[in-house]
Amino acid sequence: MDTAAEEHRDRATPVPHRTEPVSFIRRGGRLKGRQQRAWDDLAATHVVEVPRHGPSTSVDPEFRLDVTSLFGRTAPLVVEIGSGRGEALVAAAAEHPEHDFFGLEVYVPGVAQTLVTMRHRGVTNVRLAVVNATEALATMLAPGSVHELWTWFPDPWHKKRHHKRRLVTVPFTELVARVLEPGGTWRFATDWDDYAAVVDKVIAASPHVDGGRVPRHDGRVLTRFESKGVAADRTIHDLAARPTLSP
Repeated sequence: MDTAAEEHRDRATPVPHRTEPVSFIRRGGRLKGRQQRAWDDLAATHVVEVPRHGPSTSVDPEFRLDVTSLFGRTAPLVVEIGSGRGEALVAAAAEHPEHDFFGLEVYVPGVAQTLVTMRHRGVTNVRLAVVNATEALATMLAPGSVHELWTWFPDPWHKKRHHKRRLVTVPFTELVARVLEPGGTWRFATDWDDYAAVVDKVIAASPHVDGGRVPRHDGRVLTRFESKGVAADRTIHDLAARPTLSP
């Protein structure tokens, strides 16, 4: 087939669309100054180029991430869903150089800002991906490959008509259990009382994980986002769960 025919075929091939609601709204945004320079210098080595299967945050279901090659070593892997500007992720990576940290984020300027902070602090054990986290947990990450999975302050979607967009559901806990190593831990925090209550119920109803309320995780720095919740006099709720032991 000649080049023109190939191009026509590519244009004619329908792009897959998601049929399930997602827990995020993809926001654009230009990279400015230090963000652009950090992206230009570090993205090739620190941001995974994920093969897509439709939307720009999708994951080709055939893609499998080789974590050992990505980090150049074998170490306990901590994954953060919605790593944002990287405050918690980079601080933890600096504190624990013996672990590898992988941030899943859909907001490109947030990923770029994480690169800025990594370079400023001299952190080398962080990698990132611009990706829908549920797709990454479903296929991209190997079963039993994650030491800890963090979900800090996901969008609460507080309006009732938007509750279907909330990340944490019983099916989501199946993905959590899939990627966690035996004895691994999923950690969750929110400053919305009703979302915490929902997650409590999800964990109790899930056949895939066991857990519940826990004290604030010592390994989470006080980010600007959490500080706003505290300043607004909202209670910070921490929960944790582990994969259910097989009978």
